[in-house]
Amino acid sequence: MIAGLAAQTEGSRPLQAVDRRRHQRVHVNILGRFMLEDRREYPCQVIDMSPGGMAMITPVTGKVGERVVAYLDHISRVEGRISRIIDGGFAVELRNTPRKRDKLASILTWLANRDELNLPEDRRHDRFVPKNPITKIVLADGSEHVCRLIDVSLSGAAIATDANPAIGESIALGKMRARVVRQIEGGIAVEFAAIQNRELLEHHITGN
Repeated sequence: MIAGLAAQTEGSRPLQAVDRRRHQRVHVNILGRFMLEDRREYPCQVIDMSPGGMAMITPVTGKVGERVVAYLDHISRVEGRISRIIDGGFAVELRNTPRKRDKLASILTWLANRDELNLPEDRRHDRFVPKNPITKIVLADGSEHVCRLIDVSLSGAAIATDANPAIGESIALGKMRARVVRQIEGGIAVEFAAIQNRELLEHHITGN
Protein backbone atom coordinates (compact mmCIF):
# COMPACT_ATOMS: atom_id res chain seq x y z
CA MET A 1 0.00 0.00 0.00
CA ILE A 2 2.82 2.38 0.98
CA ALA A 3 5.68 0.56 -0.73
CA GLY A 4 6.97 2.37 -3.76
CA LEU A 5 5.52 5.74 -2.83
CA ALA A 6 8.46 6.63 -0.64
CA ALA A 7 10.84 5.97 -3.52
CA GLN A 8 9.41 8.81 -5.59
CA THR A 9 11.77 11.73 -5.93
CA GLU A 10 10.92 15.36 -5.37
CA GLY A 11 12.42 16.49 -8.70
CA SER A 12 11.80 20.16 -9.29
CA ARG A 13 8.35 20.33 -7.65
CA PRO A 14 7.97 22.36 -4.44
CA LEU A 15 8.49 20.23 -1.33
CA GLN A 16 5.13 21.17 0.22
CA ALA A 17 3.19 20.16 -2.88
CA VAL A 18 4.99 16.83 -2.98
CA ASP A 19 4.57 16.17 0.74
CA ARG A 20 0.94 17.04 1.27
CA ARG A 21 -0.87 14.12 -0.39
CA ARG A 22 1.91 12.15 -2.01
CA HIS A 23 1.57 9.32 0.50
CA GLN A 24 -1.56 7.29 1.09
CA ARG A 25 -2.68 7.28 4.71
CA VAL A 26 -2.92 4.03 6.67
CA HIS A 27 -5.36 3.39 9.52
CA VAL A 28 -3.28 2.55 12.59
CA ASN A 29 -3.49 2.43 16.38
CA ILE A 30 -0.17 3.78 17.62
CA LEU A 31 0.29 4.92 21.21
CA GLY A 32 2.69 7.60 22.32
CA ARG A 33 3.11 10.98 23.95
CA PHE A 34 3.51 14.46 22.54
CA MET A 35 4.45 18.02 23.42
CA LEU A 36 2.98 21.28 22.23
CA GLU A 37 4.88 24.56 22.35
CA ASP A 38 4.27 24.91 26.11
CA ARG A 39 6.47 21.77 26.48
CA ARG A 40 3.90 19.92 28.60
CA GLU A 41 3.57 16.20 27.77
CA TYR A 42 0.30 14.43 27.02
CA PRO A 43 -0.63 10.88 25.91
CA CYS A 44 -1.89 10.36 22.38
CA GLN A 45 -3.16 7.75 19.93
CA VAL A 46 -2.40 8.05 16.23
CA ILE A 47 -5.38 6.76 14.22
CA ASP A 48 -4.08 7.26 10.69
CA MET A 49 -0.70 8.19 9.31
CA SER A 50 1.41 8.63 6.20
CA PRO A 51 5.06 9.68 5.92
CA GLY A 52 3.78 13.22 5.41
CA GLY A 53 1.08 13.54 8.09
CA MET A 54 -0.95 11.95 10.87
CA ALA A 55 -4.22 12.29 12.77
CA MET A 56 -4.05 12.05 16.57
CA ILE A 57 -6.62 11.56 19.32
CA THR A 58 -5.46 13.74 22.23
CA PRO A 59 -6.71 14.99 25.62
CA VAL A 60 -5.89 18.62 24.68
CA THR A 61 -6.08 20.53 21.40
CA GLY A 62 -3.44 22.93 20.14
CA LYS A 63 -3.76 25.72 17.61
CA VAL A 64 -3.45 25.40 13.84
CA GLY A 65 0.17 26.11 12.98
CA GLU A 66 1.47 25.15 16.44
CA ARG A 67 4.61 22.98 16.55
CA VAL A 68 4.18 19.39 17.79
CA VAL A 69 6.88 16.90 18.83
CA ALA A 70 5.68 13.30 19.36
CA TYR A 71 7.34 10.10 20.54
CA LEU A 72 5.45 7.13 19.11
CA ASP A 73 5.67 3.38 19.65
CA HIS A 74 7.37 1.57 16.73
CA ILE A 75 8.36 4.94 15.20
CA SER A 76 10.23 7.05 17.80
CA ARG A 77 10.41 10.83 17.36
CA VAL A 78 8.45 12.80 14.75
CA GLU A 79 7.62 16.48 14.54
CA GLY A 80 5.51 18.86 12.53
CA ARG A 81 2.79 21.49 12.81
CA ILE A 82 -0.95 21.21 13.44
CA SER A 83 -2.70 21.48 10.09
CA ARG A 84 -6.33 21.18 11.25
CA ILE A 85 -8.50 20.33 14.24
CA ILE A 86 -10.47 17.06 14.14
CA ASP A 87 -13.03 15.48 16.45
CA GLY A 88 -11.13 14.50 19.60
CA GLY A 89 -7.74 15.77 18.49
CA PHE A 90 -5.90 17.25 15.53
CA ALA A 91 -4.02 16.47 12.32
CA VAL A 92 -0.31 17.17 11.93
CA GLU A 93 1.69 17.92 8.80
CA LEU A 94 5.02 16.20 9.43
CA ARG A 95 8.34 17.88 8.69
CA ASN A 96 10.66 15.02 7.78
CA THR A 97 13.79 14.51 5.74
CA PRO A 98 13.51 12.20 2.70
CA ARG A 99 15.37 9.53 4.68
CA LYS A 100 12.90 9.78 7.58
CA ARG A 101 9.93 9.61 5.18
CA ASP A 102 11.34 6.44 3.64
CA LYS A 103 11.76 4.90 7.09
CA LEU A 104 8.19 5.83 8.03
CA ALA A 105 6.89 4.33 4.78
CA SER A 106 8.55 1.01 5.63
CA ILE A 107 7.16 0.96 9.18
CA LEU A 108 3.65 1.87 8.01
CA THR A 109 3.76 -0.85 5.36
CA TRP A 110 4.53 -3.40 8.08
CA LEU A 111 1.78 -2.05 10.37
CA ALA A 112 -0.78 -2.04 7.54
CA ASN A 113 0.05 -5.61 6.55
CA ARG A 114 -0.11 -6.78 10.16
CA ASP A 115 -3.56 -5.24 10.71
CA GLU A 116 -5.05 -6.16 7.31
CA LEU A 117 -3.97 -9.78 7.62
CA ASN A 118 -5.37 -9.87 11.18
CA LEU A 119 -2.12 -11.23 12.57
CA PRO A 120 -2.22 -12.15 16.27
CA GLU A 121 -0.18 -10.29 18.82
CA ASP A 122 3.43 -11.36 19.28
CA ARG A 123 3.57 -15.02 20.37
CA ARG A 124 7.36 -15.32 20.52
CA HIS A 125 7.30 -14.99 24.30
CA ASP A 126 6.17 -17.68 26.71
CA ARG A 127 3.04 -16.95 28.70
CA PHE A 128 2.79 -17.32 32.45
CA VAL A 129 0.33 -16.65 35.29
CA PRO A 130 1.65 -13.97 37.66
CA LYS A 131 1.90 -14.66 41.40
CA ASN A 132 -0.52 -11.82 42.10
CA PRO A 133 -3.10 -11.91 39.29
CA ILE A 134 -5.38 -9.19 40.71
CA THR A 135 -4.73 -5.70 39.37
CA LYS A 136 -6.67 -2.86 37.72
CA ILE A 137 -7.13 -1.33 34.31
CA VAL A 138 -7.77 2.34 33.58
CA LEU A 139 -9.75 3.04 30.42
CA ALA A 140 -9.42 6.04 28.12
CA ASP A 141 -12.33 7.76 29.91
CA GLY A 142 -10.43 7.56 33.22
CA SER A 143 -12.63 4.85 34.78
CA GLU A 144 -10.85 2.20 36.88
CA HIS A 145 -11.79 -1.49 36.95
CA VAL A 146 -10.40 -4.27 39.13
CA CYS A 147 -9.44 -7.23 36.92
CA ARG A 148 -7.71 -10.61 36.96
CA LEU A 149 -4.76 -11.53 34.78
CA ILE A 150 -5.46 -14.84 33.03
CA ASP A 151 -1.96 -15.06 31.58
CA VAL A 152 0.84 -12.70 30.62
CA SER A 153 3.81 -12.61 28.24
CA LEU A 154 6.50 -10.00 27.65
CA SER A 155 4.39 -8.56 24.82
CA GLY A 156 0.78 -8.83 26.02
CA ALA A 157 -1.81 -10.24 28.40
CA ALA A 158 -5.24 -11.87 28.60
CA ILE A 159 -7.44 -10.16 31.20
CA ALA A 160 -10.68 -11.23 32.87
CA THR A 161 -12.81 -8.11 33.33
CA ASP A 162 -16.38 -6.85 33.16
CA ALA A 163 -15.16 -3.73 31.33
CA ASN A 164 -15.67 -3.73 27.57
CA PRO A 165 -13.19 -1.32 25.92
CA ALA A 166 -13.17 -1.16 22.13
CA ILE A 167 -10.56 -2.95 20.04
CA GLY A 168 -7.72 -0.50 19.47
CA GLU A 169 -8.44 1.48 22.65
CA SER A 170 -5.46 2.58 24.71
CA ILE A 171 -5.63 1.52 28.37
CA ALA A 172 -3.37 1.39 31.41
CA LEU A 173 -2.75 -2.00 33.05
CA GLY A 174 -1.20 -1.24 36.41
CA LYS A 175 1.71 1.01 35.38
CA MET A 176 1.82 -0.38 31.84
CA ARG A 177 0.43 1.19 28.67
CA ALA A 178 -1.38 -1.29 26.44
CA ARG A 179 -3.76 -1.53 23.47
CA VAL A 180 -6.81 -3.77 23.25
CA VAL A 181 -6.29 -6.22 20.37
CA ARG A 182 -9.36 -8.46 20.70
CA GLN A 183 -12.31 -9.44 22.85
CA ILE A 184 -12.20 -12.85 24.55
CA GLU A 185 -14.81 -14.71 26.57
CA GLY A 186 -15.12 -12.88 29.87
CA GLY A 187 -12.53 -10.25 29.08
CA ILE A 188 -9.98 -8.79 26.67
CA ALA A 189 -6.54 -9.42 25.21
CA VAL A 190 -4.05 -6.54 25.15
CA GLU A 191 -0.71 -5.82 23.53
CA PHE A 192 1.87 -3.84 25.50
CA ALA A 193 3.23 -0.63 24.01
CA ALA A 194 6.76 -2.03 24.32
CA ILE A 195 8.21 -5.48 24.98
CA GLN A 196 9.05 -5.75 28.67
CA ASN A 197 11.80 -7.13 30.86
CA ARG A 198 10.27 -10.11 32.70
CA GLU A 199 12.08 -9.16 35.91
CA LEU A 200 10.04 -5.93 36.11
CA LEU A 201 6.87 -7.02 34.31
CA GLU A 202 4.95 -8.42 37.31
CA HIS A 203 5.82 -5.31 39.32
CA HIS A 204 4.52 -3.02 36.59
CA ILE A 205 1.26 -4.81 35.79
CA THR A 206 0.17 -5.00 39.43
CA GLY A 207 0.93 -1.28 39.83
CA ASN A 208 2.87 -1.76 43.07
